[in-house]
Amino acid sequence: MASDRAPTPTRRGRPRDGTPLRPVAETLAAMTLVSGAFWLAGLLAAPLAALLFVLSPPALARPWTLVTSVYAHAGFGHLLSNAVVVVVAGVPVAAATTRVRFHAFVLSTGALAGLAQVWLGGLFAPAGVGVVGISGAAFALVGYVVAANPAADALGRLADRLGASTRAVTVAVAVVALLVAVAFSGPGSALIAHFVGLACGLAAGRVRLLRV
Repeated sequence: MASDRAPTPTRRGRPRDGTPLRPVAETLAAMTLVSGAFWLAGLLAAPLAALLFVLSPPALARPWTLVTSVYAHAGFGHLLSNAVVVVVAGVPVAAATTRVRFHAFVLSTGALAGLAQVWLGGLFAPAGVGVVGISGAAFALVGYVVAANPAADALGRLADRLGASTRAVTVAVAVVALLVAVAFSGPGSALIAHFVGLACGLAAGRVRLLRV
C-alpha cells in the first residue's frame, strides 16, 4: 500500500534527497572504481590506459577523458590524499545542495581544471601534458566552503566600507588563490588545475551557486 506521507521538506520547501554523506560516498566510490580500472588498463597496455583515462592534448579529441580523468588517479597515495580533501570539504558543500548539483559541480570544476592544466601547461611543455585526478574539483570544494561562510561575507562588507573596487578585490582573491594553490601543491602536481579549481570554487561560493 502506497504511503501518502509527504517527503520531509528543507528550509525552502524542497524534499531532501539523502544525507550529505551520500553524494560524497558516491564520489569516493567513483574515484575508487575508475582508478582501479585505470590501474588495470595500465597493467594490460599503457597506451590503452592513456587513451581511456588520461586527459591530454588534443583534449577534445577524446571527450570521454573529460570525465574519466577526473576520477582516475595515478596511484593509491594520489587517490587517498584527494579522497581526504573530498570528504573534509565535500560534506559541508553536500549539506547545502542536492546530489545532482554536487556531482555536477565536482565534475564540471574537475574537467575545467584539467582542461586548463592541459592547455596552459602545454605552453611550457611542448611535448604535451597529461592529467588525471580529482584535485582540481577538490580545490573547488575547498574554495566553495571558504567563500560561502559568514567570515567571507564579513570580509566582503569590510571591502565595501573601505571603498575597494571590484577589480582590486578580484586581483586580491586571485593572488590569495595562487598562493594557496602553490602552498598545497606538491612537486610535480597539477598547479594550474589546483589554481583554476580553487578560483572556481571561490567564485561559486561567493554567489552561493549551489544553495537550494
